[in-house]
Amino acid sequence: MDVIGVIPARFSSVRFQGKILADIMGKPMLQHVWERAKQSRMLDDLIIACDSEIIFKVATEFGAKAVMTSKEHTCGTDRISEVVNPIDVKVIINIQGDEPLIHPTMIDNVARALLEDKLINMATLMKRITDLAQVTDPNVVKVVVDKNNFALYFSRSPIPYLAPDAQVIGAVYYKHIGLYGYTKDFLFTYKNLPVSNLEKTEKLEQLRVLAEGFKIKVIETKFDTVGVDTPDDLERAKEQLQKETK
Repeated sequence: MDVIGVIPARFSSVRFQGKILADIMGKPMLQHVWERAKQSRMLDDLIIACDSEIIFKVATEFGAKAVMTSKEHTCGTDRISEVVNPIDVKVIINIQGDEPLIHPTMIDNVARALLEDKLINMATLMKRITDLAQVTDPNVVKVVVDKNNFALYFSRSPIPYLAPDAQVIGAVYYKHIGLYGYTKDFLFTYKNLPVSNLEKTEKLEQLRVLAEGFKIKVIETKFDTVGVDTPDDLERAKEQLQKETK
């Protein structure tokens, strides 16, 4: 197979217990993510990697292909690695289970980048920020890239910093959208990278990749998402989904 999508589904959450099964318009959030990912043209298979029997039961009831994984995993990357280890596949797409507004084109763009350029081992997404409040919001991760759209840095702080005497009119900011793609080989390299001081400081796992000297391709998308980490995020996601169905 060329491309597999995996949705790591964890029941426990420090800030929002059971959020992945939170009801949105009569369906659990996980089902919204799965249904949208199923519309991808690039995925040869889509698997939900579960950490609890509750999620496994719900996922299979709405028709998903679900796999139970070890409860000992501390992150989604480890859960994905367990699922794909025995599978002959070129590219794995890590689809966040708390992003109910994911657009299938996002998945396709990341998968295509990895399949078409053998020099790319990992890819993700960015969206130009139009709401200036997001620039200073630490819950919105920002990214800056080089001329070839490889990540220079990810931060919860506003980057780039706009100096008072900067010779530009305003600055362009990009929001990082946490959908990741990896070649299978690099997934297992990534899994074993040491946690960097940058990652500890910013609480951003992808920084361990940059700290070890690897590159991350960042693809611009016109679509936005709402990552659900709190009940307030859930309400925003509901509002957006309701707008889309009108």
